[in-house]
Amino acid sequence: MHKKHILPVIVFSQFCCTSLWFAGNSVLPELTAVFGFPASAPGHLTSAVQFGFIVGTLVFALLMLADRFPPARVFLGSAVCGAVFNAAAIWEGNTFGSLLLLRFLTGFCLAGIYPVGMKIAADYFAAGLGKSLGWLVGALVLGTAFPHFIRGFSGGLPWKGVLLAVSGLALGGGLLMWLFVPNGPFRKASQRVNPRLFLQIFKDKKLRGAAFGYFGHMWELYAFWAFVPLAISAYNATNLTENLDVSQSAFLVIGSGAVSCVLGGYAAKRLGTARTAAGFLTLSGLCCLLSPFFFLQNSSVIYLVFLIFWGMTVVADSPLFSTLVAQNAQPETRGTALTLVNCVGFALTVFSIQLLGNLTEIVDFSCLFLVLSAGAVMGVLSLRKAFFR
Repeated sequence: MHKKHILPVIVFSQFCCTSLWFAGNSVLPELTAVFGFPASAPGHLTSAVQFGFIVGTLVFALLMLADRFPPARVFLGSAVCGAVFNAAAIWEGNTFGSLLLLRFLTGFCLAGIYPVGMKIAADYFAAGLGKSLGWLVGALVLGTAFPHFIRGFSGGLPWKGVLLAVSGLALGGGLLMWLFVPNGPFRKASQRVNPRLFLQIFKDKKLRGAAFGYFGHMWELYAFWAFVPLAISAYNATNLTENLDVSQSAFLVIGSGAVSCVLGGYAAKRLGTARTAAGFLTLSGLCCLLSPFFFLQNSSVIYLVFLIFWGMTVVADSPLFSTLVAQNAQPETRGTALTLVNCVGFALTVFSIQLLGNLTEIVDFSCLFLVLSAGAVMGVLSLRKAFFR
């Protein structure tokens, strides 16, 4: 396949396969009702995917799978297994424990999809990598929201049909990657497992700065995404004359990030990747600090516009940090570096989400997001130390 067709295939494959991420979330009411789960079940099922991804990225990094084997083959195997585990949720004999296990295994398989897709792009696009990964992360954002599209615009498709449709989409994405994306010209295979790689990765000043910038970004990102619907509901309860549709508004806020990821990649070509990432991280940090002011506004339009702006800035730097990691890692360990940094970053999301959950019981909702600004501060300082001195 001609190189100009490679990026669209990678992006579409990533979109198809990352739809597995929140497939369970799109049918949570039915899962809870059909199997008689407790009220806390939705949170546990969601967390199971995150934990699966964390464990998966750790295993993939330890075994250096994306560097030792053709990454498109790793991507295909992960997509096939993820599709099977996702579809298995329709079995009527499932219990709460078995569904937790299936969501965990789906998350595990996503470790061979999201970071491996970035590694494949890095093997093809040494120049303009930020733009390429911008499209890739944009596909991730849309992919995670796509099960809700299937459910909302399918004319009443049963919940089992939704899960099967998502699994079919993931399977198709894996096959596309395997059939049409051979090893890239900049790929350099690693021949053996290197346990010391974990320490070696963080010895490089710029790679370390990019990684810690990403960690600060992740501290904010998923906690913001997770609590946006609650923030909108709390706003409606506080401003009784205003009434934002929670689902539609949350989709606009989160989905807007797909556009900013692409635009951020183009901006990085003119302004520089590190400088653009620092700019977006600064803006999202300011949104954290300004969130109490906008929460107290009486205009739902102003509040929604603010959240959409925040939704764009909070994720636009994600592909830029991945670009910095890929550019500063050694070619033979690039896939492992991306996977390891993803592993640590997603582990942090668990802590920030749990922290916000606990804070909802002791602080006013208008001040809930203030604690997320710590991630932006740490990330910007790490970038400045590594790239601007």
